[in-house]
Amino acid sequence: MLVLLPPSEGKASSGRAAPLKPESLSLPGLADARAAVLAELVDLCTGDEAKAREVLGLSEGLRGEVAKNARLRTAGARPAGEIYTGVLYDALDLASLDPAAKRRAARSLLVFSGLWGAVRVTDRIPSYRCSMGVRLPGLGALGTYWRRPMAEVLPEAAGSGLVLDLRSAAYAAAWKPKGEVAARTATVRVLHAPTRKVVSHFNKATKGRIVRSLLTAGIVPAGPGELVEALRELGYEVEVAAPAKAGQAWALDVLVTEVH
Repeated sequence: MLVLLPPSEGKASSGRAAPLKPESLSLPGLADARAAVLAELVDLCTGDEAKAREVLGLSEGLRGEVAKNARLRTAGARPAGEIYTGVLYDALDLASLDPAAKRRAARSLLVFSGLWGAVRVTDRIPSYRCSMGVRLPGLGALGTYWRRPMAEVLPEAAGSGLVLDLRSAAYAAAWKPKGEVAARTATVRVLHAPTRKVVSHFNKATKGRIVRSLLTAGIVPAGPGELVEALRELGYEVEVAAPAKAGQAWALDVLVTEVH
């Protein structure tokens, strides 16, 4: 099973650990693309601060993020699972998983990133600020930039099992499963049952809980159909739409009644 996650906008501090070693990151096929984005981001953030804030969509109050990006090559690096914070990652709570569940998380979770393309939660990265919606002056829109290298690398990373896609739209733009990979891919929406609307906070929280439930139970569905059965056994209310034609992903709606 491969679980595709969005990153968090806010991130924990890198601390005083050893700096980034790009060659140590998973998915080495993305190395050249990562190096190009890193070089341009560092160059941007060591130059005109006002321009950097404009490109990155940062307010005056977040000017410290520009300086942080300028130091990416020398900043401390920590496991990505510790760097990413926010609602989804709070609900997932990787740190409190038992050892077996942590091993499953290391194998199955893949976090998409405007800077790194995608990383495992065990990959050591520095704290940074660069969303997939950013348009860098030399590389253009990152969501478009990452499509080619992702298309070359991700099908192999997907293996032969379920692909559980929990990404937001901006990060989903970087790679769309196709062909037989799409046939074993399930996307998930979380809807407030009474209104049938997506509400951002509990959408993220519920996705975090779903991943945690699967990891702690040791459930590895082979495909979307088994995923639906597993989620229902775990107590989730799920509605499912099978693909209308070949080459499309399954669409799952998880219904919740409480907003928390």
